[in-house]
Amino acid sequence: MSFLQQLQMIIPAERVLQDEPLSAHTYTKLGGKADYFVAPHTYEEVQAVLQLAHQEAMPFMILGFGSNLIVRDGGIRGIVLNLNELDSIRREGNQMIAQAGAAIIDVSRQALAEGLSGLEFACGIPGTVGGAVYMNAGAYGGETKDVITSATVLTQDGQVLHLSKDELDLDYRTSRVSKEGLIVLEATFELEPKNYELIKEVMDDLTYKRESKQPLEYPSCGSVFKRPPGYFAGKLIQDSGLQGKRIGGAEVSLKHAGFIVNIDEATATEYISLIRHVQATVKEKFEVELEPEVKIIGEDIAVENA
Repeated sequence: MSFLQQLQMIIPAERVLQDEPLSAHTYTKLGGKADYFVAPHTYEEVQAVLQLAHQEAMPFMILGFGSNLIVRDGGIRGIVLNLNELDSIRREGNQMIAQAGAAIIDVSRQALAEGLSGLEFACGIPGTVGGAVYMNAGAYGGETKDVITSATVLTQDGQVLHLSKDELDLDYRTSRVSKEGLIVLEATFELEPKNYELIKEVMDDLTYKRESKQPLEYPSCGSVFKRPPGYFAGKLIQDSGLQGKRIGGAEVSLKHAGFIVNIDEATATEYISLIRHVQATVKEKFEVELEPEVKIIGEDIAVENA
């Protein structure tokens, strides 16, 4: 029995795609093909796929909205698991419990509707709950670690773990999930009751700041670089005279220097080359190392053509 047939015994055939272009599933609109693109609808399906991959020594990765990700032009070997159908959100007391595929923006909006405060910072983060836990996503002074209390995850061989906040080891744009390659299934957030209008006022203000300052009109991976100690990445890039710098269809945003935008059907190779150019220029001018916040994965195009 082929590996595809084994997958289709776990997941209905219409949710198992071969050679799926990942440019259709990333915010940058970049990336080559996935050998297998699989969309589970239940935790049991996720677990079974992981167990099969472990048994067959088949590599795999998790893909949410692809908002903080660059997939190289050669694509991804093995399985790409897309968990976006696992998107339920519910309230229990002062807690919001959300599955990994739920948009963190939607969790913040539902918290608003329930009169619960604490997730206002997430109202403009374009990623999933799983991604937010993976990288301890944050914005405007708030971080996932400020409100999360626990998460249910799978190990790479399909074992279920229930981890407390402390066990998640959340730090600036990292976590135990990212370090150990764990797969988030759901997360629980502890919030505080607050007046709806007060919560909404904060969210509206943050939404305005985001829309007025960020180049949302073009595909991008969001903020490209982590904040270097004592500096702001965008300011360093701006002061290096790099705004408007282009390589192919990729450009350092004229609106916000911390963003690189896909303005003309850029390839991942062009996008990554521009990241490297920015790093080298800032290093030369200011002796500051810019560390990417965006995750770069996949194969070089040469592998695909070999």
